[in-house]
Amino acid sequence: MIAAVGPGALDRTAGRVAGRGAGGPGGGSGLAGRSAGAGRPGKEGWASTVARPGLLGRLGGRARVTVVTAPAGSGKTVLLRSWISEAALSGRAAWVPVGRAERGPQHFWLAVLGALRQTAPGSALVQPLTAAPDTDGWAITERLLTDLAPLADRIWLVVDDVHELDPEALRQLELLVMRAPPQLRFVLAARHDVRLGLHGLRLEGELAEIRTDDLRFSLAEAAELFAAAAVELPAATVAVLHERTEGWAAGLRLAALSLAGHPDPGRFAAEFTGSERTVADYLLAEVLERQPDQVRRLLLRTSILERVNGELASLLTGDQGAERVLLDLEAASAFVVPLDASRSWFRYHHLFAGLLRLELRRTASPDEVAALHGAAADWFARHGYPVEAIRHAQAAQDWGLAAGLLADHWPGLYLDGQAAIIRELLAGFPVETRAADAELAAVAAGDELTQGSLEAAERYLGLAERASASVPDGRQGQAQLLLGIVRLLLARQRGDLPAVAEAAERLQGMTEAPEAAQPALGEELRALALISLGITEYWTTRFAEAMQHLDQGRALAHRIGRPYLEFTGLAYQAAAEFFQSFAVATEHSRLSIELAEQHGWTDDPAASIACITLGTVLAWQERLEQADAWVQRAGRTLRAEAQTTQRMLLAHARGVLELARGQDAEALAAFRAVEPLAGQLAGPNLLILGMRAFQIQAQVRLGQTEDAEQALAEFDDHDRDFGEPRVATAVLRLTQGDPHAVTAALAPVLDGSAPMICPPWLAQAFLLEAITRDALADEGAAGRALERALDLAEPGGALLPFLLHPVSGLLERQARRGTAHAVMIAEILGLLAGNRPAAMTGRPRLPAEPLSGSELRVLRYLPTNLSAPEIAGELYVSPNTVRTHIRSLYAKLGTHQRAETVTRARDLGLLAPSAGGAR
Repeated sequence: MIAAVGPGALDRTAGRVAGRGAGGPGGGSGLAGRSAGAGRPGKEGWASTVARPGLLGRLGGRARVTVVTAPAGSGKTVLLRSWISEAALSGRAAWVPVGRAERGPQHFWLAVLGALRQTAPGSALVQPLTAAPDTDGWAITERLLTDLAPLADRIWLVVDDVHELDPEALRQLELLVMRAPPQLRFVLAARHDVRLGLHGLRLEGELAEIRTDDLRFSLAEAAELFAAAAVELPAATVAVLHERTEGWAAGLRLAALSLAGHPDPGRFAAEFTGSERTVADYLLAEVLERQPDQVRRLLLRTSILERVNGELASLLTGDQGAERVLLDLEAASAFVVPLDASRSWFRYHHLFAGLLRLELRRTASPDEVAALHGAAADWFARHGYPVEAIRHAQAAQDWGLAAGLLADHWPGLYLDGQAAIIRELLAGFPVETRAADAELAAVAAGDELTQGSLEAAERYLGLAERASASVPDGRQGQAQLLLGIVRLLLARQRGDLPAVAEAAERLQGMTEAPEAAQPALGEELRALALISLGITEYWTTRFAEAMQHLDQGRALAHRIGRPYLEFTGLAYQAAAEFFQSFAVATEHSRLSIELAEQHGWTDDPAASIACITLGTVLAWQERLEQADAWVQRAGRTLRAEAQTTQRMLLAHARGVLELARGQDAEALAAFRAVEPLAGQLAGPNLLILGMRAFQIQAQVRLGQTEDAEQALAEFDDHDRDFGEPRVATAVLRLTQGDPHAVTAALAPVLDGSAPMICPPWLAQAFLLEAITRDALADEGAAGRALERALDLAEPGGALLPFLLHPVSGLLERQARRGTAHAVMIAEILGLLAGNRPAAMTGRPRLPAEPLSGSELRVLRYLPTNLSAPEIAGELYVSPNTVRTHIRSLYAKLGTHQRAETVTRARDLGLLAPSAGGAR
């Protein structure tokens, strides 16, 4: 039997805390709002000043019976009092509080008669009755039904704490409810459901129910409550208290009482738990101490758990009926919350759980508490809940068990993207344990890598390797597996491709060996190895191999259900595709970001890569406000000790953005930040070439030609032959008025003999060639070079070169002479005239199914005036193929017309923005 909590509990507690009496009918605690009037409930308080019109409307609705069911302190009585006051029902509402004295039929019905006689309609109909020892409740009920039969005016019988009635009185109340005249309405408040046979009323629509969730205070209502109590709190503090109390009215009121005059409300809110004095007093006196010994023992011994089920509760209590107790507690709304639809797992209200843990520490010895944690750790480990098992093993200070569990489950946790949980679990070990245990040291090394700290990772890896010899034979395979994964991740982070390839091969061998520690991880580790290879190949500018391995790893991760690996591969695939297709890079960046948001990985390093890629593409496309938002988001995501390569990419993205804005000094500072980072990589990185070439352009734009010359001289002979340094050379020579030197620098780029790391730079090379040929009065060559620059820029909307090197006259002449890029020329001229695209008000949703490469190629031609047959001719495919792709584009983008499809594609970043703000 779950004990109910007596009426008036909150006010008695509040009165003790505030040093005031709780007050009788019409009285108050000194903090009262509005009273329901003489003879009405005495539970006063400023909670009644909080407007709750939705609940008040339900109390005065069409239903003949309204049941209000919620645990102690939920605000039932305050709500009923407020309703009577607001609706001006003091003359038509008969209030009957059920205390210990009114549990039996005789006392209860005498109270009902007395309350009904105080109403205006009831005073003329209900006859007085003098109590006698043989007074029968059934007879009183029948007499009351006879007295009220002619009732013409509506009255309400409000019974508070119905659960206190004994079974006979309940059956008599049920009789009254079922046979009462239509004008008699009932409002019944209880701590838990009572057996009143109201199912028929529910089917007839004559029953209204207000339950715990309905009575929880919203955040706005909590703020209103504190304001009514003259407690001024910042919104953030109110939000913390609302979360801690879970909207429980009594918890909020007790917090307000404690906060009156408190010097540090923020600290109070952060520390407010069930062990806070006012809350503990209330919960102890009115909830815990009223429970039978069996229930109290279960609550205390299971309070060590974040969640509990029947089997676990039975283990900790030795009581095989524990599950029934939990179900009864939940049914009674006694601060027990079900966590699943089948009501098999439960948790305790946050404040109640805090009190239970405090009381357990007070009444049990440390050894008893440790034994409970040890038993819980064993149960969770056996049932496949490793994180909870590790936490309880740590609480029991069983470091060997905790370390072994974490070592066994770290690969799976890492592959699931649970870096924050891993870090939290590691923090639960003493520092000396992390350093002395080989497997735990390997896990710590992996954790440091996710935080971007290479030095700390290498230190822990060294400890793990030195201690690995002392690992028992039965765990040698697991220790070597952990070391293999960490070596792979470390080599990947350092951009050391040979080391990554070697580590990947060794790791694959470990998982395929007959004595493999975790053979089930074979495909997961193969996907990790493929993605790690692809990432490292990306850093070393082997883009074709990178995209192949990333695509294979991502597909495998998707097939085996490892979304974190899929997300990581997709983010780096987008980064690699930046050098092939802006449209595909944009689409994959957005898909990767959506996966991160869906799974809570927005702070993961791979998410920052996707944001950087998207921001850089948008900067090249001159969509500067959107680019800035993504670059800033990446900056917020990256930690100060983030991976070197990510910090390099972020600095480069900031530099491109500032260059596009015309903020050349800021751009130069950003590009210069790349140089010291490059020295931390395992070897030379060709990605640095583009960054250094951009730095030279910024120096030229600032008039720092001597510094630019010095920077060019610092390229070695091998690097100087790449396309990006040659383009930077051409920019400098053009500024110096040496067109012949420009053409000499560009010739190997234009004929393809000088390799280009970043294809978008090729459009800039042809644009510089056009400017130079025009200066040499070769209009034909200038026009051909400009058209080629437009050819290269249009598919990805790479407008940046035309803004860095404005040539309005050349573009206008090209438009007059005939061009396949009239729309793009108009866009560029609009940007040069200051007509930048308007910022998007929100990020549009991506298509449910990604666009294929063929669809993207057709999409790029839709902004032009070319017909489907003409597009087919450009792409060397049949017109029917083009029409099929267009229909597919309509379906995937949710559009119906060509113009609508272009607008939608611009919003998604799949096409460059149009002039004058249209997208």
